[in-house]
Amino acid sequence: MKGFRGHVIFWILCVFIPSIVYAQGSQTLESYELHTETINSKVLNEERTVVIQLPKSYSSNPSKKYPIIYRLDGAGNLAQMNAVLESLQSQRAAPEVIIVAIENTDRLRDFYPTVNQDPRGPVGLGGGGAKFLKFITSELMPLVEKEYRVHDYRVIAGASAGGVFSLFALQKRPDLFNAVLAYSPAVWWAEGATGNSTVEFLKKNQQLNQFIYTAIGNEQAPMRSYYDGMIAGIMAHKPKGVRWVNDSFKDVPHNLVSTAARFRAFHNLFHSEYMQVHDYTGELASIDKYYARVSQQHGEEIKAPEWVIRELGYHFVSQRDYEQAIKVFQYNVEKYPDSSDAHNGLAYGYEESGKWQKALTSVNAALELASKDNDGYQVYMNRRARLLKRLNES
Repeated sequence: MKGFRGHVIFWILCVFIPSIVYAQGSQTLESYELHTETINSKVLNEERTVVIQLPKSYSSNPSKKYPIIYRLDGAGNLAQMNAVLESLQSQRAAPEVIIVAIENTDRLRDFYPTVNQDPRGPVGLGGGGAKFLKFITSELMPLVEKEYRVHDYRVIAGASAGGVFSLFALQKRPDLFNAVLAYSPAVWWAEGATGNSTVEFLKKNQQLNQFIYTAIGNEQAPMRSYYDGMIAGIMAHKPKGVRWVNDSFKDVPHNLVSTAARFRAFHNLFHSEYMQVHDYTGELASIDKYYARVSQQHGEEIKAPEWVIRELGYHFVSQRDYEQAIKVFQYNVEKYPDSSDAHNGLAYGYEESGKWQKALTSVNAALELASKDNDGYQVYMNRRARLLKRLNES
């Protein structure tokens, strides 16, 4: 009897928790412009409501287009999403986004693509996933993309039943969604049907180029075994082009997994404008490729900042890999020929590697570009004096 009661509590949480979150989270959005759109859906034969949150820069940037996140379970998620995204944006680690929060009417009907016959859950419910996806693709998306300035980088995110639908949407329309965020997806539904179909889909589609995020909390049976089976299958059959992150929060209950996971999901999804050492493959082309991915997410060209490339060169100097350091510094000078700091970075690489004459040539180039009130001017002068002394002594 105790085990059955646990199953009942679990699926009740799957049904009701999102509406609880809405009541708590809808009051801290004053700085964003929100639009409520009502759609008389012919596909679903009912009226549906979505809340569209525009970025803070939307009105002041009339030519800019934004990536878009379709968030299931409505506007109650906005406050927490904003807190995480604003933190990342402050560090240039995420772009501004348009969020489309889809309000519920019958979430079990809409989110589960299969009818459940497992007696451990509500028997006979579900099965409307395909119709709900058609509503999104044929009615909601055309409205959003006509009325708002979005570009074609799309994310779909959902928790529990919404996580199942997100995985289903990936399978049915991989052309539409660049990223799928599935927080504690309730893949126990219908004896693991969506978890199994997700693995089969990845096995058969090895040319995918998506980001997938999955997470689970302290869920036990019937959830855990189905979820672990799906994760093992993804691990075995993940296409090479797919970026996949899976998190397990052992002390977090089902209804709090999306809260625990939001930072990890967005932090891993979005590429920072500040490239890290681990993103560099040893080939200069990897810098261009990285910023092409950043630009794709932002919907506009994002270039590698001069100081970011220079910091990469400094890293290799610290590792005494002078060949790689000089290669990176030279690349920086090619990208930023009018930057005194770029030339001084190359001078530093040459000096540390013992190539003093080349270092002197580079620091002289830096001095020619810098004015005396430049923050680095005295550093350049000190380097020049040091190099002249070494060359004279040799």
